[in-house]
Amino acid sequence: MTTQFVRDLKQEFSGYRTGTLVQDLLAGLTVAAVALPLALAFGVGSGADAAAGLVTAIIAGLLIGALGGASFQISGPTGAMAAILLPLSARFGVQGVLAAGFLSGIILLVAALLKAGRIVSIIPSAVITGFTSGIAILIAFGQIDNFFGTRSHGESIITKIASYAELGFAVQWQPMFFGLLVMAVMIAWPKAWAAKVPSSLVGIIIAMVVNMLGPFDVAEVGAIPRSLLLENRFTFSLLHGEMLGALAAPAFSIAALGMIESLLCGAAGGKMKRERLQADRELIAQGLGNILIPLLGGVPATAAIARTSVAIKAGGRTRLTSIFHSVTLIASMFLLGPFMSRIPLAALAGVLMMTAWRMNEWESITHFFKKAYKTSIAQFLVTMLATVVFDLTIAIIIGIGLSMFLFVIRSSQLEITVSNIDERHERGRNLTAKMSAVRLVYVTGPLFFGSQERMVNTIEEIEGAKTIILSIRGVPSIDHSAMVALEELHESLAAKQITLLFCGLQPQVKQQFERGGFDTVVGPSAIFNNAVEAIDSIGQE
Repeated sequence: MTTQFVRDLKQEFSGYRTGTLVQDLLAGLTVAAVALPLALAFGVGSGADAAAGLVTAIIAGLLIGALGGASFQISGPTGAMAAILLPLSARFGVQGVLAAGFLSGIILLVAALLKAGRIVSIIPSAVITGFTSGIAILIAFGQIDNFFGTRSHGESIITKIASYAELGFAVQWQPMFFGLLVMAVMIAWPKAWAAKVPSSLVGIIIAMVVNMLGPFDVAEVGAIPRSLLLENRFTFSLLHGEMLGALAAPAFSIAALGMIESLLCGAAGGKMKRERLQADRELIAQGLGNILIPLLGGVPATAAIARTSVAIKAGGRTRLTSIFHSVTLIASMFLLGPFMSRIPLAALAGVLMMTAWRMNEWESITHFFKKAYKTSIAQFLVTMLATVVFDLTIAIIIGIGLSMFLFVIRSSQLEITVSNIDERHERGRNLTAKMSAVRLVYVTGPLFFGSQERMVNTIEEIEGAKTIILSIRGVPSIDHSAMVALEELHESLAAKQITLLFCGLQPQVKQQFERGGFDTVVGPSAIFNNAVEAIDSIGQE
């Protein structure tokens, strides 16, 4: 893998010159403008603070960007990650978030060694859309208190909503003003301008200036330490027996999200850049990054599609774009820290509310419902609800499980046609008594435990036949359960003095016949290439 990495670096920087460096630098500055408000918002949204979000974006950009599986990936804190970290923070505190992040880095390294990157390709698109929408709901609900200036308690949406009945839902107009102000700016900001200056950055700046000029009483970001080593950081003393057991499941969820989001981001960015992502190397980089970041006080990171697409569209050529974006964020931390400390938390909540809305894949969702794709709608709704009620890992398991169940249901619908020997067949022009007792059974679709019963029942219900030709050219595969059913069918028909012939065996089906010795049981005289050969053999008897 190291040799391949060096080879890819040589290719990436082949012909690198001053003009390319300028492109990477300008792209890095553009990405930093997008990343700054998001890093602050996602840091707070994770249950930590704005400084933790900044440190995460900086280290992820430096380490993961340098070692990642492609030249274009930009990693950092994300809304999806913040959504699953906030309940964890409510339960275990920030130290729990840091410890779980550290463990998730180790899990990602193990996943890379096991070459688990290919797992993402088996997740149906509707399931991914469903958990993305579920995460969007979690982000939005997680910011209600900061947005409206209210108070709640509880780890889940249900418990938070229930707590409002106990504590009341007294809206504070000043925080809500800043939240709505930022949302209004982000909505009204022209798309043409957003390509140069991100609307979230403009909204945050306006909110900060208004807060500094007016006599407002709102919760603010607070002091931004001018250091990459935060006071509140992970230490190995946190991983005692009880905490380790409690954090195992959350750490796995964080790792699963990091893997899915990073590889999906890589796939999307790869299409834009026309460059293939090295999945296992990306997972190693994500693992190393998430091991180091908590040691400095940052929250878990993953590749971010918004920042990655900005980097590509801004003309970024190499992974130096990610590094330049981090250097810019470091400069912002040291130079703009006093100003950023005055940003209202409600303004960051407004950014997250808009992020939650925009991260929904509205085009795909509309397509599911408009075209009435029942399977996709079911996958989407079930995964979304499971993400909200349970967590990411369980939601994906439920979504994939539902997909497999629906696939089995659809696949069990075999196409079976029973016909007599007639003028369509070469030896059927002059029908004899023998030929009139022959039936052709055409089967199309996979034969497995879910579909075998229909085929067996159909054949057993045939009346007046002395010979049955089973044409399975349309059967691409057959499992062990269906093979057993076929053997039992052959025995039961033989007991009734009915001959069962086979034709059109596909390679996998033929292999299963030979593997189980069924070809020996029926004999070579009962297996033919096509129906015509099978009919010929009857006429020659």
